[in-house]
Amino acid sequence: MSKTVGTIARGIRAPIIREGDDVALITAESVIAASIEEGFEFHDRDVVAVTEAVVARAQGNYATIDDIACDVRAKFPLGHIGVIFPILSRNRFSICLSGIARGAKKITLMLSYPSDEVGNHLVSLDQLDEAGVEPGRQVLSLAEFRAIFGKVEHTFTGVDYVELYKNLIEAEGCEAEIIFANNARDILNYTKDVLCCDVHSRQRTKRILKAAGADLVLGLDDIMTKPVNGSGYNKDYGLLGSNKATDDKVKLFPRDCEDFIARLQAHLISGTGKHIECMIYGDGAFKDPVGKIWELADPVVSPAYTPGLEGTPNELKLKYLADNDYKNLAGDELKEAIRKMIKTKDDSLKGTAMTLGTTPRRLTDLIGSLSDLTSGSGDKGTPIVLIQGYFSNYADE
Repeated sequence: MSKTVGTIARGIRAPIIREGDDVALITAESVIAASIEEGFEFHDRDVVAVTEAVVARAQGNYATIDDIACDVRAKFPLGHIGVIFPILSRNRFSICLSGIARGAKKITLMLSYPSDEVGNHLVSLDQLDEAGVEPGRQVLSLAEFRAIFGKVEHTFTGVDYVELYKNLIEAEGCEAEIIFANNARDILNYTKDVLCCDVHSRQRTKRILKAAGADLVLGLDDIMTKPVNGSGYNKDYGLLGSNKATDDKVKLFPRDCEDFIARLQAHLISGTGKHIECMIYGDGAFKDPVGKIWELADPVVSPAYTPGLEGTPNELKLKYLADNDYKNLAGDELKEAIRKMIKTKDDSLKGTAMTLGTTPRRLTDLIGSLSDLTSGSGDKGTPIVLIQGYFSNYADE
C-alpha cells in the first residue's frame, strides 16, 4: 500500500539558549524528547534545521555600537562616508547605522527608491508614475523627495525610515545628508569613500564603484570581520546578517558553522540510529505578495549544511504526466504508470518537459524557507525544525 502522508514539518521547542550553551547537544536532545512525547519515529534523510540566531547567541557573537564605530573609524579615516543602498529595517540596520555614524564625521546616505533591495517600499510605483519621477535616472535630495512625496510610512510598521535614519545619524553627532538614487555611481558626486550596504548585489556595486573611480569601497561584509576589543565577528559576512540584540548591540551571523553541523549530525546519528541531515537556516527566500517584501535579508539562507542537502530537486511534474504521457489512463492503471515512471526516472531531468512547473531552486533554499515559515520569528519558541518525508515521493510504499 502506498503512503498517504508526504512531507511533515514540526517546530521543536527548546530551552532558551544562552551564551556558552552546547546548542548541538541541546538540539539533538530536544528533537529526541519530542519524538518520545509525540510518538513519532526517525528515518534516514530526515532533516533537522536550527535557526542561525541560537547558534550565534551561544557563540556570544555580538558587536556593540562602539565596536562598529572603532572598525569604521579605522577603515574610513577621512570621515566622510557614502553609505549606499541599506535595507529599511530597524532590526537589520538601525544599530549598524548608529555604529557607522559614531565612527564618521559626515554620512551621505543614499537610499534606493521606490524600494530597498528586499522590497521594503518608500513609495509605490503608482506614486512615481503620478509624479513623473524616473527612478532609474533621477537623483532626489531630501527636500525634493519630501516636496513630491511628503512623509512616507512603511506599510506594515508605520515607520518613516527616512526620518528614522536621519535622526540616528545626527544622534551620534555626525552630519547627515540624504539623497535618493539607484545608480551607485551617483554617490561619487558627494564622496569618493563608499560603504555598500546592499546584501545580494554588493559585489556588483563594489565593482561598479571601483571602475568609476572611487577611492575606497567597502561593504558591510568588510566591517567586523575580526574581533574589535574582544567583540564577536564574522570573517565571511561581517555585519551582513546581523540583527538588533539590544539598544547598543547587534547579534552577528554565526561563524564556524561547519563544525557545529558536524557535531549536531554526530549527536543525532548516535541518539537515533538514523542518518539525519542537518542545516543552519536564516531568512527564507520568499516574497510577500502584499507588502512586496522579499524576505531574504541574510546573505544566504543556510550558512552550513550536511553534504546530503547539496543540489536541487530532481522531480517529475505529476500533472504534466497525467495530462500528456498518460492522458488516456485512469484509476489504478494511471497510478501504476506514474509510479513506474518515477522509479525509473533519470538522475538528471534538467530541461526536460516532464519537469515543467517544478521548482528549480537549491534544496537548502527550499528547506530553509520551509523551516523559517515553520519556526516563525516571534514567540513560538521553536528554533529547531524537524522535517520528515521531504525526499519521499508518490512511488514510495
